[in-house]
Amino acid sequence: MKTATLILAKSLSGHPALSTLAIFHFKRGWFFAIFVFCTVLVIANLVHYVLFRVLHRKESISHPLGWGLQQHLGRPARAIFLLTCLFIILPLIPGLPDNIDAMVRHALIILVVVALGWFAIGCIYVLQAFLLRRYDLTAENNFRARRFHTQFQLFRRVLIAFVVIVDIGTLLWTFNDPRIWHYGSGLLASAGIASLILATAAKSTASNFFAGLQIAISEPIRIDDVVVIQGEWGRIEEINSAYVIVKIWDLRRLVVPLSYFIENSFQNWTRHSSDILGTAFLYVDYSIPVEDLRKQLEAIVHPSPLWDNRVCGLQVTNLTDRSMELRCLMSSRNSSENFDLRCLVREKMTAWIQQNYPNAFPTTRFAAIPDSSSDSQNPAQRNV
Repeated sequence: MKTATLILAKSLSGHPALSTLAIFHFKRGWFFAIFVFCTVLVIANLVHYVLFRVLHRKESISHPLGWGLQQHLGRPARAIFLLTCLFIILPLIPGLPDNIDAMVRHALIILVVVALGWFAIGCIYVLQAFLLRRYDLTAENNFRARRFHTQFQLFRRVLIAFVVIVDIGTLLWTFNDPRIWHYGSGLLASAGIASLILATAAKSTASNFFAGLQIAISEPIRIDDVVVIQGEWGRIEEINSAYVIVKIWDLRRLVVPLSYFIENSFQNWTRHSSDILGTAFLYVDYSIPVEDLRKQLEAIVHPSPLWDNRVCGLQVTNLTDRSMELRCLMSSRNSSENFDLRCLVREKMTAWIQQNYPNAFPTTRFAAIPDSSSDSQNPAQRNV
């Protein structure tokens, strides 16, 4: 810019008035460009603020949790507005060489493509929040909610990958150099050979990817499912593209590959519903009346809020030479409440037996048998 000013001043050095006028016109052009840029920038920020303020108010009225418009779309929209301002101001910059103008314009196009891809990814997150707002995972009967949350998480990752690929392809299309397309063709051709080399290394990744698709379609697990894996009881906390996070009851996290749920057996306690039956075993002596124990079990379970009013019973399930095995069977709305109910039944039933039938716990009996040798002795010797 300084060089252009000096060249213009030298060319008009013979006319001092024209030279001063040209320099003033050049500076005035820059002032005008900066003024237009600031004006457009203020207007863009004002439109951005008003637009997202109105959208935030509407989403808070329609749904208390919102759709995440400000969170997911606020920054990419602001970037698009800023780049639009730069596009408007670019033709107003005085004395800009053609090659520099082309480079700046191409750089702005690349940034716009990236910003649009960012905005498209934000739209996917907003779409997810909009579609899943009716399915609350914290509800008591959250079967459908877990199903839709699990499926859409996997579909969201597929959509984001598709947007990234399209965005990269669009970036390549912005270049007018045919050599870039030649390099792209060579890259695609070499990908076939590279795929053979990387096939073995990518076997686990590919298996997890297809396992994720199978899980989304067949639904062996969902978000918030209660599962037992390798003897560990926990809930499905997160399903990623390569692994699953299981939150163990003691707050540990178990990381399991996706392919594990396709190739191995595991327990899913909430496959169709969270209702569950639980047992508590008692081992008592034969002398205790079973009917009294059955009535006491009903007196313990029926008032409890942990019981779901479906199943409550006591049965003699086994007999040994020393005791009876009694099974207390009760149902609950979910596995957590059933665990607490089983503990409650064990404590209350044991306390009731201690108070009413303290001798009814399993005991080991010993009987004194007279010695046969003493009976064969002479009566006269026994009287001595």
